[in-house]
Amino acid sequence: MSHSLTQSLTTPLMGAIHRPDSDRPLPLEPVTCCVCGSDDAEPLAVGEDFEYRTSPDTFLAVQCRCCGLVYLNPRPAMTTLDRIYPLDYHAFDFSAERYGLIYRVRQRLEAKRLLSACQRLGPGARLLDVGCGDGFHLKLLRQFGRSDWQLEGVDMSDRAVALGRQQGLKLHQGTIQAVDLPAHQYDLAFMIATLEHVDDPAEVIQAVRRLLKPGGELVIVTDNTDTWDFRLFGHRHWGGYHFPRHWNLFNANTVGRLAMETDLEVVKIQTIVSPVNWVYSIHNYLVDWNAASWLVKQFSLESTLSLGFFTLFDQVFQAFGHGALLRVTLRRPFEN
Repeated sequence: MSHSLTQSLTTPLMGAIHRPDSDRPLPLEPVTCCVCGSDDAEPLAVGEDFEYRTSPDTFLAVQCRCCGLVYLNPRPAMTTLDRIYPLDYHAFDFSAERYGLIYRVRQRLEAKRLLSACQRLGPGARLLDVGCGDGFHLKLLRQFGRSDWQLEGVDMSDRAVALGRQQGLKLHQGTIQAVDLPAHQYDLAFMIATLEHVDDPAEVIQAVRRLLKPGGELVIVTDNTDTWDFRLFGHRHWGGYHFPRHWNLFNANTVGRLAMETDLEVVKIQTIVSPVNWVYSIHNYLVDWNAASWLVKQFSLESTLSLGFFTLFDQVFQAFGHGALLRVTLRRPFEN
């Protein structure tokens, strides 16, 4: 890697900090498809950690020949999570102070989307955000939802949980499989930008299912591989790869099959607009080709212009059912 490229990746343009172990390879482990269990997959892309440079490794994304799931193989061992999610990782502190106008715009958009999933909920409903980060979505539900809703979140990051608790949120630190929560008590659960990060999506969804009341719903928002940004950039630079943090990537077919495997009813599978994968696809391309740091900075989560433009751009694809994100609503069946 050239000195100028290294410099462009460690300047404040991404809020990055010095990483003393960034030149040390990560321990990687082989995996099979988490949806169908097959180990018959074809290579799709080889990429790097273009955003945070947590290691010098290159990573391989493959696609299952049996069901079509896209996944990282091999992928970082679970012992590396503190390293691949560094202290400056954006989801640990998505705040108005850090992101300004972008925070306020996203706040309005996400509040509208959250409340659309809550229309059937009555007084005293119990809601859970799985993979809540610092509680961004819970704060929106507290601000715009009913005052008597019971709001809780779960996240593995002790730092993110601490930030959320400082703002008065009820957050649990750990995995959804391990935290001590009561079964059959929750009316609605969210997994927003979470499913793609977990090592065993079926196990995680089954753990959420156990917590839902019969008839309770789970809303999943995750990256969509059935998009034009994936077709254009999927050989290396697609923002949805988020190397090496996104381990499993879905389309409508694979997420529907995952729902069936976990005994949940599919209420609705739709796509929604998001500019992020478009913006980061270009960001990754520019980083890879050693572009000037001022230009790379125009394609980040802090760039109002590029995020605004690609929001409008993705709306065109959304009109044809190929928006950048999947929004999946699943329901726990009533028991016979």
